[in-house]
Amino acid sequence: FTDKYDAVPATARDYKARGVQWVVIGDWNYGEGSSREHAALEPRHLGGLAIITRSFARIHETNLKKQGMLPLTFSDPADYDKIQPTDTVDLMCTELEVGKPVTLRVHPKDGSPYDVKLSHTFNESQIEWFKDGSALNTMARKSEEQKK
Repeated sequence: FTDKYDAVPATARDYKARGVQWVVIGDWNYGEGSSREHAALEPRHLGGLAIITRSFARIHETNLKKQGMLPLTFSDPADYDKIQPTDTVDLMCTELEVGKPVTLRVHPKDGSPYDVKLSHTFNESQIEWFKDGSALNTMARKSEEQKK
C-alpha cells in the first residue's frame, strides 16, 4: 500500500486496519528462538492467514497450527528466491487435506502470474484446529457437543 518497508507487526497492524489478510514469506528455520505461544498468537490476531517458509523450527510450526494459522513450506525451497517484496499472492486452497499440496499464485508487479507448490504437515486433528480457528476452539466445540 505504501511501498515502504516496516517490521512485520507494524505492517500487519496496518493491513488489519485496512481489512487485508496477509501472509509472511520466510527463509529457513522460521520461528527459531520464538517458540513461545505469543509468537504464533500475534499473527493470528493481526489478521494473518499463513506463514510460508523454506522450513520451520519444529515447536513454532506446531504453535502456529494451534493458533489456527497455516504454516506452509515451499515444496521446492528455491521458489523462495523467486518471490519479490512487491509481489502479491493468493492461496489457492479450497480444502486442506492431509498430504495434499497447496498452491500459491504469485502476482509479480511487472509480469505474468505463476504458481508455486507449497507443502504442509497437518494431520486430521490439526486440520480440525484450522477449521475451528484454533485448538482451543476445537476443545470448546467438543466440550459443548458432549453437553448435548
